[in-house]
Amino acid sequence: QVHLVESGGGLVQAGGSLRLSCAASGGTFSSYAVGWFRQAPGKEREFVTAMSSSGRRTYYADSVKGRFTISSDSPKNTVYLQMNSLKPEDTAVYYCAVSTRYGVATPDSYYYWGQGTQVTVSS
Repeated sequence: QVHLVESGGGLVQAGGSLRLSCAASGGTFSSYAVGWFRQAPGKEREFVTAMSSSGRRTYYADSVKGRFTISSDSPKNTVYLQMNSLKPEDTAVYYCAVSTRYGVATPDSYYYWGQGTQVTVSS
């Protein structure tokens, strides 16, 4: 079983940046596609970005395209989400998750999830 732990969340002003980390144990990201999702209070969990197991393919939700970047550090078995030009509407709990399928944006397609990290963007 893959255990995922997110970190790096916090409070930031609009226009600022944060980098989230997702560390894995019990498995390696090279075996899975990785996704980041977010969930704001009272809303459904929303797809943010995904990366293939090779790390060569990525895609983003339109709402974050050009502002967020997913990347990985294989020796550290860690995936990152660099978030720039943050907006108040980016406020949510951010989760990383893994799937055996790349290119899926539905939470049900992801098998293991982290506990989430809170990101709050003030206006």
